[in-house]
Amino acid sequence: MYTAAITGTGVFTPENVITNDELVVAFNAYADKFNAEHAQEIEAGTIKAKSHSSSEFIEKASGIQNRYVMDKSGILNPDIMYPQLRQRSDEEPAIMAEMAVDACNKALAQAGKTAADVDAVICAASNMERAYPAIAVEIQDLLGIQGFGFDMNVACSSATFGIQAAADMIRSGSAKAILVVNPEICSGHLEWRDRDCHFIFGDVATATLVEREENAQSPYFKIRSTRCATQFSNNIRNNNGYLRRSRPDGVKDRRDMQFMQNGRKVFKEVLPMVSAHMANHLEDEGLESQDLKRLWLHQANKAMNDFIGKKVLGRAPIDGEQPNILQDYANTSSAGSIIAFSQNSDDLEAGDIGIICSFGAGYSVGSVIVERA
Repeated sequence: MYTAAITGTGVFTPENVITNDELVVAFNAYADKFNAEHAQEIEAGTIKAKSHSSSEFIEKASGIQNRYVMDKSGILNPDIMYPQLRQRSDEEPAIMAEMAVDACNKALAQAGKTAADVDAVICAASNMERAYPAIAVEIQDLLGIQGFGFDMNVACSSATFGIQAAADMIRSGSAKAILVVNPEICSGHLEWRDRDCHFIFGDVATATLVEREENAQSPYFKIRSTRCATQFSNNIRNNNGYLRRSRPDGVKDRRDMQFMQNGRKVFKEVLPMVSAHMANHLEDEGLESQDLKRLWLHQANKAMNDFIGKKVLGRAPIDGEQPNILQDYANTSSAGSIIAFSQNSDDLEAGDIGIICSFGAGYSVGSVIVERA
């Protein structure tokens, strides 16, 4: 039995940034246009008028200030309100694969490894660009990795579930090193015309190299334990499935074909589930809350993270103890907890213990207890 370790991480960040102020201008222009076009129905009471959004509302509701996206112009055009992502030819790399390769190369560089050291690629994300062939196999090919790859989807928990799958293969000896990559083009699945959620998501890709501890060549984190859990709920869903590049006739008015959630139910049901999951995971490993130096949580909503941190620690987290990257990246689905880990872990000392935890649709929750080596 081998010990698995996280030896490198990488983050691909798109060039385009959308601020809350920019987003609000576009949304309010769309709302005014909609209200003017449907004035008679609104007056008759058959259609509800669209209310304006505001930067204050967005930040209070989520803690988000900015988000990175693969395409900015389409999202901010009141006549379009979705990213216009060019349909690539079959001879070109997929968008997700291209993002993933950038993040993977950064993770490999940090670990002091090359593609020749890697046995497998797991592409774990909330939405795949296509049904098949697997994005992971394309990433494997682009990197020149000899081995295998597969896709997996557990929504916002995909990264932690992917790390558990990788760690299990490392422990068993079936692989020496595995890249877990999370390319998230959340902007392609968000309904930018819905005031309740138009600000939530951003785009990014993260990569985590998981390998045998004995092969680590740079500072690393030993994976002490992993745990996953799911419980079916329809309160967060997307009935479409694959990355949208246009609005086909008959689809554009189906609200359920984009990201949807019952926010109040999610808040009420997910938070106790996640808090109990983390507490039980720690207890089963003989750890207590005071043993934790850091919590790297899924970046969905600041209020949710504050609640979970307080519940798990038994007190409000102090500055730096539970880092948030929401203000800059927004919700990036499975990638959020890995961004937080990648950007806020170098300062930990040998023996320090932390927990990576993600949660989301499913419901799903995954946690990874790590120790600085």
